[in-house]
Amino acid sequence: MTPPPRDGSRDRRIEDPSNLYLIHPASHALLPYALRHGVSANAVSLIGLGCGTVAAIAYANWHHPAMALVGLVFSVAWLVADGLDGMIARATRTASALGRTLDGLCDHGVFALLYLSLAWTVGTVEGWVLALTAAAAHAVQSSLYEGERARFHRRTRGTPLAAVPVPTGMILVRLYDGVAGSVDRITMPFERRFGAAEDRDTFAHAYAAAAVPVMRLQSLLTANVRVWAICIACLIGDPRVFWWFEIVPLTFVCATGLFLHRRVERRFVHGAMPQSILLSSEQGHS
Repeated sequence: MTPPPRDGSRDRRIEDPSNLYLIHPASHALLPYALRHGVSANAVSLIGLGCGTVAAIAYANWHHPAMALVGLVFSVAWLVADGLDGMIARATRTASALGRTLDGLCDHGVFALLYLSLAWTVGTVEGWVLALTAAAAHAVQSSLYEGERARFHRRTRGTPLAAVPVPTGMILVRLYDGVAGSVDRITMPFERRFGAAEDRDTFAHAYAAAAVPVMRLQSLLTANVRVWAICIACLIGDPRVFWWFEIVPLTFVCATGLFLHRRVERRFVHGAMPQSILLSSEQGHS
């Protein structure tokens, strides 16, 4: 099977630089081999989980800097697999609810293993409390960010939301999607304004021009940033630095991003599109 060109499922303007220049190019380079040998998206998800498991074992020995670097290498390999499984699913038209659930469980499973590995090495009650608090913050931040990113991509394709979606599937999936979609209730005035626009394409481009800076800020909530942060914390000799980074700065980024994105939406709900944004959008679209 001839591998398709990059499918454009992600807007490059809001991607993490490591995705643009390392992770996604590596995933795309592996795509023809996966298609040629009939490797399924679900198999790649499980391979990614295996890479994450090796990373967690390596980080259990983070006191040796070389092992922290091994952990980083296998964490990056997991990110590559995480990008590749979606590419395979889209190229072979085999995307499914089961595949999405498996992908999500593997992704969260990797971070669960990493958190447990680091907490075990610290071995104190304080360490376990800090690790569990950081893990809870991580789960909420990731869910909200995935909702924001899906919202941005849907809108840039010119598709307003008709009604707040109801989460379905396994209980963990429903819980995750419930958090990710909780903001939809707040954004419905924007969605109705979007749906009533005479020229949705122009509206979508104007929205994107205004929202891209906010989404770039929110890209700090990607798994990539956490992968680098874990390694750096281990190399400087204290995994707790990563947990505090998760709890304080990333929580601030999440809250600030949510606030700024809603402010962008309000600018479109209350009155016409800002003229400067509209003009720059039209120039970029021409």
